[in-house]
Amino acid sequence: MSKRKVLILLLISMVLSASATYFLLNWRWEERVREQRDLIEIPEGGAQENQDYLEKIGNAFHLIKTQYVGEVNEEKLTEGAIQGMLTVLNDPYSVYMNREEASRFSESLDSSFEGIGAEITKIDGKIIIVSPLKNSPAEKAGLKPYDQILKVDGADVTNKELNQVTLKIRGKKGTKVVLEILRNGLEKPISVEVKRDTIPIETVYSSLEEANGKKIGYIEITSFSRDTGEEFADHLKKLERKKIAGLIIDVRGNPGGLLTSVEEIASQLITGDKPIVQIEKKDGERETIFSKLKKRKGYPIAVLTDEGSASASEILAAALKEGEGYPVIGERTFGKGTVQQQISLGDGSNMKLTMYKWLTPNGNWIHGKGIEPDVEVEQPALFHLQPLQLKGILKRDMNDEQIKQAQFILKELGYEPGRTDGYFDETTEAAVKVFQHDNRLPETGVIDGKTAKAMEKVILEEKENKANDRQLKTSLKYLSYMAEK
Repeated sequence: MSKRKVLILLLISMVLSASATYFLLNWRWEERVREQRDLIEIPEGGAQENQDYLEKIGNAFHLIKTQYVGEVNEEKLTEGAIQGMLTVLNDPYSVYMNREEASRFSESLDSSFEGIGAEITKIDGKIIIVSPLKNSPAEKAGLKPYDQILKVDGADVTNKELNQVTLKIRGKKGTKVVLEILRNGLEKPISVEVKRDTIPIETVYSSLEEANGKKIGYIEITSFSRDTGEEFADHLKKLERKKIAGLIIDVRGNPGGLLTSVEEIASQLITGDKPIVQIEKKDGERETIFSKLKKRKGYPIAVLTDEGSASASEILAAALKEGEGYPVIGERTFGKGTVQQQISLGDGSNMKLTMYKWLTPNGNWIHGKGIEPDVEVEQPALFHLQPLQLKGILKRDMNDEQIKQAQFILKELGYEPGRTDGYFDETTEAAVKVFQHDNRLPETGVIDGKTAKAMEKVILEEKENKANDRQLKTSLKYLSYMAEK
C-alpha cells in the first residue's frame, strides 16, 4: 500500500474513531450517558460517503508535509485541520481542545481551580464575559456580563479561539493579568488588573429572610457543578425545617454548568406535569426529562435572574416559570440554548461539538433571546460601578476617564462631587476629603492607591448590603404577599 493511501486511511481513522467512543456532555450529561451507553455511530456507508472529502484533506496534508519549504509539525497541522473545520461552523461553543486545554477544562469541574473566576464566550468573533463567579477575583475587580475582552496582557484576542484566550487568562494563584475591556456606556476601553486566586467551587448559599412577618427562604446558586444538587437539597431541608412561607431561587450571575445538577434541583421543586427540559436532536427528535415529584410545594417560589444567568441557569428558570408558573424577577437572561458534547479524540485531546438544542417545558428555544422576566427590575447604578484602575494619583485640575469613574463612585456612595465629566475641580476635591475622613484616611483630597482601595471596599460592602438589592426586595415583597393569600 502506498504512503499516500496509508496517510488517507490514518486521517479517516482520526476523524471517524472519535465517533465510535462513549461521549460526555460538555455540561456534562455524563451520568445519563453512562446509563444509556449511547454511541455516536457511523451510518452504514458513512465512511464511503465522506471518502472524497477525506481524500482531499489527505492530499493537502501530504502536499504540505512533503513540499512546504519550512519545518512542518504534523501534530499542529492535524490540530489546525480540526480547528478549521470547527471554525467554519461559526459556533463559539464548538471547539477543539488539545491535551493541555482539555486538562484545564476538566479542572474547572474539580473542587477548586486557579484563575480569575469568570465564564467567557465568543460572539461574532468577540470574546465576551458571560458572568464572573460570586466572590471571585473577576467580580471583585469589577468585571461585568457582556464586557468585551479586547486584550490580555497587551495581546489582541479579537477573533482568537475561545480556549486560547481562556488559557491566557488563567494562571497560578498570586499572579496578575491585565484585561483591556470594552464596556457598554463607556466611551473608551478600560484596563482591569485582576489578581488570580484559587477559585473554590462552593456553589450554594442560603439564608433566612423576613418580610412582613413572614419567613422567606433564600438560596443562591452560583454555578452547577458535580455536588450542587446535593448541596441544594441540604440547604432546602434546613430552610423547610424553619417553616418558610416562601422561597427565592437566585441564579443571577450564574453562567451554567451540569445539566444533571439542574435535573436534581428542578426535581425537588416542580412536579412531573410538564418536562423539566426538552433535548432536541439534529433530526428533530426530542427527549423529555421529567421530575418524579408528585406534589407541588406548599409555599410560593420566585426566581431571580439577570443578564449573567446563562445556560443551565436558564434551564432551571424556564422549568420553574413554565413548569409551575413561578415568576421570574429581575432582568432578561443571557440566551444560550444549545448543548455541547465533549468527545475524546483518543490522545488526550477533545472536541466539544454542539449536537443538541434544549427547549423549555413549552417547547420554546431561548437561544440568542434569553428568558424575559415576569417582573422586570433594574438594580441601582451602584451595582454597575467599576473599581478604579490607577496608574498614578488623581488630583485637582486633572482631566481623566478614571476621574470620571471616581466621580460616579463618590456620587453613588453619597459624596456629591459636583460634576461627572472627568474634570477634578474644587467640589470633587472636597468630596474626596469627606470620603477620606469617613474612612480614616489622610484628608489630602488626592485619590491615591489607598483611597482607591477604600472606595472599592465600600462599593463591595454596599453591593452586599441586601437593603440596596432592589430585585431581592421585590421578590421578598411578592412572596410575603402570596403567602397571605
